[in-house]
Amino acid sequence: MKGFFVMTGGFAGAISRYGFGEWIDPVHGFPLGTLLINLIGCFLLGWFLTYVSRSPRVKPEVVLMIGTGFIGSFTTFSTFSVETIRLVQAGSVLLAVLYVLLSTLAGLLLAEAGRRWALSGGKEGGKG
Repeated sequence: MKGFFVMTGGFAGAISRYGFGEWIDPVHGFPLGTLLINLIGCFLLGWFLTYVSRSPRVKPEVVLMIGTGFIGSFTTFSTFSVETIRLVQAGSVLLAVLYVLLSTLAGLLLAEAGRRWALSGGKEGGKG
């Protein structure tokens, strides 16, 4: 039964990633869509996992469906990796390095921002 929840969330996450990726065009060969998708996912997962860790009302099936299923399939490390290699192969090494640094550093900052927002109860300026 757990697989059903992961599959359901995964389907929705994959469709969302595809739609969002189609909507955002690359900028001068830079994979902006994948970057934004992964950064949004970092924030969402940081918020969601912190929220559910503090709320015993959230069922484990919901965590599987949203955390593992939806957010796990919405974000994409494999596409990020392939796009980075393609940038290097195209001779855009500086752009590839920028992509890796932005993805990693901004991803960590956004995961922490999501965690802090969940701790504050979603209120701006809350303590956490």
